[in-house]
Amino acid sequence: MRLLIADDHELLRDTLGNFLQQQDGIEISMVGDLDSAVRCLDQGEVYDLILLDYTMPGMHGLDGLKRLLERPAAPPVALISGVADIGIALDAMRLGAQGFLQKSIPAKSLLNAIRFMVAGERYLSVDDILQHFEAQGDTLPAEEEPTSISLTPRETQVLAALCDGQTNKEIARKLNLSEPTIKLHVKTLYRRLGATNRTQAAMIARDLGLN
Repeated sequence: MRLLIADDHELLRDTLGNFLQQQDGIEISMVGDLDSAVRCLDQGEVYDLILLDYTMPGMHGLDGLKRLLERPAAPPVALISGVADIGIALDAMRLGAQGFLQKSIPAKSLLNAIRFMVAGERYLSVDDILQHFEAQGDTLPAEEEPTSISLTPRETQVLAALCDGQTNKEIARKLNLSEPTIKLHVKTLYRRLGATNRTQAAMIARDLGLN
């Protein structure tokens, strides 16, 4: 897995890079501004994911995100920030960002989120989504908000791991099951919860106290 960390905060960039480089199978490159990130892509560098700081030089808000995503064969890009709110996160996702990460995210959750996005899934913290709903005074539509769900012990285990941000492969390894079996459990959970993706499933599960 090749990652590009684009962040002008040298200490944070180095700390994050050092942590990720200690993980098996992860190769890290680092730059400190948007122009350098664009230059890496123009030189033919290939990455599985770019972690892009929202406020670094050259970004100009979400214009920098759009500039990266418009590059030929652009890799997935996740926006990272310590100041951006959920509104900016949602706008970034609408523009095509693979995900949004707060810089305060715990290390284990960060690693899981990165693997989640590299696997092709989109990531937005359940806590961020819930705070958005609470701020707006909104709730999920009634038909998507079941009031009572009974899960099997195995479904409960899979749901707990899903809410923790683990990939199907990680869940399979943890539960000593095959990955196709986990995929089937996840699809079943989607149907029973009335969810269409992992983030929504985790959000509904938390609302119902299932995790």
